[in-house]
Amino acid sequence: MIRILSRYSILFILTLLVLAILSFALAYLFPGDVLQNLTGIVPANEIQREALMRQYRLDQPIVFQFVHYLGNLLQGDWGYSSASGLSLREEIGIALPATIELSTYAILMAMFIGIPLGYYAGIRSYSTSDHAINALSITTYSIPVYWFALILILIFSLNLEVAPISGRISLLFDIEPVTGFILIDILLAEGIDRGVALRDAFSHLVIPTFAIGAITTASMVRITRRSVIDVKHRAYIAAARSRGLSGWRIFSQHVLRNALLPILPLMVIQITTLITNAMIVETLFSWPGIGSWLIQAIYQRDYPALRVGMLAVSTLVISLTILIDLFNRIIDPSREKYERASV
Repeated sequence: MIRILSRYSILFILTLLVLAILSFALAYLFPGDVLQNLTGIVPANEIQREALMRQYRLDQPIVFQFVHYLGNLLQGDWGYSSASGLSLREEIGIALPATIELSTYAILMAMFIGIPLGYYAGIRSYSTSDHAINALSITTYSIPVYWFALILILIFSLNLEVAPISGRISLLFDIEPVTGFILIDILLAEGIDRGVALRDAFSHLVIPTFAIGAITTASMVRITRRSVIDVKHRAYIAAARSRGLSGWRIFSQHVLRNALLPILPLMVIQITTLITNAMIVETLFSWPGIGSWLIQAIYQRDYPALRVGMLAVSTLVISLTILIDLFNRIIDPSREKYERASV
């Protein structure tokens, strides 16, 4: 276990180092002056320019510039937005939890709806119900997320008027962003009607969550169904049937766990896709997450924000990827033995 943790720790550190190098290199890849790309400041005169050059080590070799940039990141000095003038650490601290919250509800929807439906379709493979579930999942998965979100807005927000069209909560509520997660912040807030505020926040959450979660759910249905069908045709399942075990015992003791293990590594890909879809949906629903924040940074040519925002999102995805893969190795020790034998 210690060896596995050490291996993943080294992988995580090396990956973050590569991401930091790419983030640093963007200052030289963006159009315009490197000093402005790094600082977001337009020097008023040559004296200020020289002072900024010394402050950001631009008068030194590029290796020393990167070491200085990396040191600032580790110390929490992420720079300032050239558009708003605010600390990038504070802005990302507000925007990123909003994206994580939206993605969390979507992945929970995929897990608690997609996986059970996939198990049911796999157990009832090639039946009428299986064909119906499979057709619905393929259709949903084939729809582009932005088009699906626009349809939901058209039906539920504009025609039926049962859900808000944009935002995270009504402007009537002044919720201080303590944790960045709106539902938790409502519970921590004082001087408001928490019940009304929670209902309002849920009404803002439902449509964006469904827009993201439906496509991920459809994917999980297909992945789980295929895994269950593969397990059903294994020799140990036939042996269990020959021993007279009931269908429920075969499912609970053999199919359930063995079909779930191949799904976990594939969830890594789904989480990456889900976060990408969340960033797209945020722009349509004016959800104040990292996706809409980065789009605004592109429009405003806020290069310091783009650099640090890219690094923050990439770090989040890499962290989730490594954690899920590590969890998969812990619950499935045979994977380590198989990889050793294949080397």
